[in-house]
Amino acid sequence: METIIHYFETIPSSHRSILLVLGISFFWLLEGAVPLFRFQYKKWRHALPNFFFTATTIVINFALAFLLLKTSDWVAANNFGIINWLPEMPLWAYILLGVLLLDFFGAYLAHYVEHNVRPLWMIHLVHHTDHEVDTTTANRHHPLESLIRFVFTLAGVFLVGTPIGIVMLYQSLSLVATQFGHANIRLPRKVDRAISWVLVSPDMHKVHHHFVLPYTDSNYGNIFSIWDRIFGTYMELDRDTIVYGVDTFPNKEENGSIMGLLKQPFHKYRKPTGGAPNS
Repeated sequence: METIIHYFETIPSSHRSILLVLGISFFWLLEGAVPLFRFQYKKWRHALPNFFFTATTIVINFALAFLLLKTSDWVAANNFGIINWLPEMPLWAYILLGVLLLDFFGAYLAHYVEHNVRPLWMIHLVHHTDHEVDTTTANRHHPLESLIRFVFTLAGVFLVGTPIGIVMLYQSLSLVATQFGHANIRLPRKVDRAISWVLVSPDMHKVHHHFVLPYTDSNYGNIFSIWDRIFGTYMELDRDTIVYGVDTFPNKEENGSIMGLLKQPFHKYRKPTGGAPNS
């Protein structure tokens, strides 16, 4: 465990970039072999706006990374934060608890708030208006949302008290987990369900992308499914009945346009209801 943490303490940016590219490539190929839905789309054309928003997320996170480093150094130097106030524990437990709690603050809580605060929902909407959810959807976040998510992660690092090695490990796991959860792949139902008891599985997360309430407001987790089960936001839906998108923003052309998506948060507030999609 010490070797793993030491690696993530000094992980080069190039290695994180390789992880991003390899993850997308792996799940992209897997989607072709065992697709959940056989979308009638040009995969590269669909991916372009999603890759654009992936790039803006990378730029924002890279520009603000020094704040994560400074905060993690401060909590480590001052023995501050939840995991540092608990009785001494084995290193593996310290790491696991750190990642688990960062997943709560940086992913679950941020996601829950975005769905329940009107202006933040309009920003998060960009992620939900993808009509063909696949692994490239994973980082389809408006630049404003990237800033919001960063703030929650930074607050998590401060409150949890995680050193930089655990922060980088968490972010790497989070990257792979979100690519996996969004991937258009069909796992055996029993396998997917078994995974979902601990981790967020593809079928579990796809429910969150269903076009109407209450499913849109469920399954907020990113790495661990435990938070949805604890806080009562876990829901199930037959994966073959899922329809992607948001019923109040049905314009598929606009939802596939970079300029249209950049403007989307500034539309009049509309929450998904129960209308029929325009696909």
